Amino acid sequence: MKTNPNIHKFKFCPGCGRKTLTPDGIKAFECPVCGFQFFLNCAAAAMALITDEQGRLLVTRRGREPARGSLDLPGGFAEPGEGIEDCLVREVKEELNLTVTTRTFFASFPNTYPYRGVDYFITDMAFICSVDSFEDIRAMDDVARFSFISLPDLKPEKFGMASARKTVESFVNFQHILS
Repeated sequence: MKTNPNIHKFKFCPGCGRKTLTPDGIKAFECPVCGFQFFLNCAAAAMALITDEQGRLLVTRRGREPARGSLDLPGGFAEPGEGIEDCLVREVKEELNLTVTTRTFFASFPNTYPYRGVDYFITDMAFICSVDSFEDIRAMDDVARFSFISLPDLKPEKFGMASARKTVESFVNFQHILS
C-alpha cells in the first residue's frame, strides 16, 4: 500500500478542531474523536496538444510554481461543476487567448501537483486540438511565454510536470506512427 504523501501536513480536524486527524490510507484522513473523514481525491485537469501549420507543437513556459520556468502544455484544472472539455476550452482561452474549435481525447495520465507543501493527486487528460487562428495569441494568466517546437526537437525532460512529459512522449510516438 502506498504511503500518504501528506501524512505530516494535516493535523487538525475540520469537524471538531482537535489535533487528532490521522492518515487513513493514501488519500484519506480520519478523526478518531468525532469520526470526521477528509479525502484528497483526484482533481481533473485538461491539457491541449495544438500544432501549427508546420506541425510544430505549441508549448508554454510555466510562470508560477510548481516547476516555474519549465515547459508545459496549455491547460489547467477543471472548476467545480465544469466538464473537462469546457475546462480545456476555457483554459486555452485564459492562457493564450486562443479559441479551440475541435478537440479529440488523446490520453490521460496521473500526476502529483505539489503546491504550498501539499501534494495533490491529479488526473490530467490530454486532447488533440485545433484553434481558429494564432493571430491573437499572447501569453496570459500563469503562462510566462509560449513557443512552437518541431516534434524532432521536443525534449520531454524539459517539461516540469510528469504527466506533461508522458503526454509529449506519447504524442511524438503517435505522430511517428502516423507518418
